[in-house]
Amino acid sequence: MGARARLAGLPPGELDDEQTKVYRAITGGPRAAGPQAFALTDGEGRLRGPFNAMLLSPPVGLAVQALGSAVRYGSVLGGRARELAILAVAAHWNSAFEREAHEAVGRLAGLTGPEMAALRTGAAPGLADPGERAVLETTGRLLRHGALSDEEYAEAVSAVGERGLFELTTLVGYYSALALQLRVFAGEGP
Repeated sequence: MGARARLAGLPPGELDDEQTKVYRAITGGPRAAGPQAFALTDGEGRLRGPFNAMLLSPPVGLAVQALGSAVRYGSVLGGRARELAILAVAAHWNSAFEREAHEAVGRLAGLTGPEMAALRTGAAPGLADPGERAVLETTGRLLRHGALSDEEYAEAVSAVGERGLFELTTLVGYYSALALQLRVFAGEGP
């Protein structure tokens, strides 16, 4: 697998109307509001990371970016728990872009350097909060097995509720899809 991007970034001035809708949804939505933990665009305004590939199919790209926005900004999961899960997915898929972007977001959410260092290696950091531990354990189970036993399901629901578990499984799937797109289009390697 190559280490260079296969998909050239499109400058905003070269986007058609449908691509412009996707671009504006990404750069003008909640990702762009508030403190910027990582840059969504490069110096010429081209989308970075997985967002660039979303321009290939505006109907799908718009839906995918909306799903990501909902997972990050409409979830009942707390910021630390969410970022722990995202960083576990990034480590599982060895996604440098996801790791760098979400370590920056994680710092803003209160993750510590040692917690993020543990996640980078696939280790479980010592977490005092039982809900955060449950989110991280559930994420690991989903990544390793793609399922939960009845007991694991009950533990997760007890910790985050059915809505939280639904959002967590969606988060794991969404960030796994982005990691695959980064491998295919942006040249990330395993």
